[in-house]
Amino acid sequence: MKRITVFCGSSFGTESIYTEQATLLGETFAKENIELVYGGAKVGLMGAVADGVLNNGGKAIGVLPNFLRSKEIAHLGLTELILVESMHERKTKMNDLCDGVIALPGGFGTLEELFEMITWAQLGLHKKPIAILNINGFYDSLIELTKTMVEKGLLKEVNQKMLLVSDTIPDLLHQMRNYTPPTVGKWIDKDKM
Repeated sequence: MKRITVFCGSSFGTESIYTEQATLLGETFAKENIELVYGGAKVGLMGAVADGVLNNGGKAIGVLPNFLRSKEIAHLGLTELILVESMHERKTKMNDLCDGVIALPGGFGTLEELFEMITWAQLGLHKKPIAILNINGFYDSLIELTKTMVEKGLLKEVNQKMLLVSDTIPDLLHQMRNYTPPTVGKWIDKDKM
């Protein structure tokens, strides 16, 4: 994997471990020669992961909608800052640039980005690994919800397993490097439930 997109909060959250792990992820990318693709902001966990990359000699590519640039949140020290017109164009560009996706803690925006990427994978629009770095159990409830979706017949187990999860960076990157996308279709056959 040469480039990984990271989705995460534009805030730091209440636990310092979120910032520590975001920074460590950036440092790990730099050491392993993985380029960061992310939302282009200097604030919150987004800024922490970018700084972790840049402060260790790595490359960070930001993709930022023009309307957010005007709010003065753009990270000015990036390897490259790509300006786009809309949030949808941002996600499309980030997908085009990367070989996989990692979600760190975040809010609605992070979840929306994560679920759009996993939905695109489920529909066969790409075959990239989609992963969650489950820092301090942040995503435990979401992971349980995906299991409920399977139990209630609204999600195939093979599709639920497309979402790679770990609480450590080395294990998560190992899973991503060894990911094999499913070969079955998305649609659930009611007769086979």
